[in-house]
Amino acid sequence: MGLLDKLSGWLGLRKKEVNVLCLGLDNSGKTTIINHLKPTNTQTQDIVPTIGFNIEKFKSSSLSFTVFDMSGQSRYRNLWEHYYKESHAIIFVIDSGDQLRMVVAKEELDNLLSHQDIRSRRMPVLFFANKMDLRDALSSVKVSQLLCLENIKDKPWHICASDAVKGEGIQEGVDWLQDHIKTMQT
Repeated sequence: MGLLDKLSGWLGLRKKEVNVLCLGLDNSGKTTIINHLKPTNTQTQDIVPTIGFNIEKFKSSSLSFTVFDMSGQSRYRNLWEHYYKESHAIIFVIDSGDQLRMVVAKEELDNLLSHQDIRSRRMPVLFFANKMDLRDALSSVKVSQLLCLENIKDKPWHICASDAVKGEGIQEGVDWLQDHIKTMQT
C-alpha cells in the first residue's frame, strides 16, 4: 500500500469495500443486472449463463463493491452458503415472468434467510422483480406477496421492479442498497 493509499485511509477518503452476493434462480437476470452496474467501457454485449460464479467489481460514490454473481442452476445453489459469512448485503433477483418457478424462488429465499450465517445478521437485502418488460410479468407487489417478503422483520429489505436488458430500475435499487450498507457500517 502506497503513501497516498495510507493517507486517504487515515483521512477517510478511501471508499469502503463491501461484498455483495447476487443470488436467484437461473435465467432470472443476475448477470445482466450486474453488467449494467459496471463502467460502460467494461460492460459485456453478450451475456451467457453463469457456471459456478463470477466476480465483478464496481464503484459508487462512496462504496467499492465486489459482487459475487452466483449461478442459480440447481446443481450450483449449494455453493451459495460458502460466501454468506463474508457478505455485507444480498441482491436477490426474481424472474417476474416465471410464475411456475416462483415457489422454487421462495424456497431458496427461505433457505437463505434461515441459514445460520445469515439469520442472525442484520444485512440489507435488495430484491429485483426483473423482466418487467414481459407481457405476463407479475408486478413487484405481487412478487413481494408470493415471496412473503412482509415476513422479513429482522433485515432491511427493498424490492424494485426492473428490466435488466434496458437497465430500468437498477440504479434505484443500488442507491437504496448503498444507503443501507453505509447505515449499517456507521
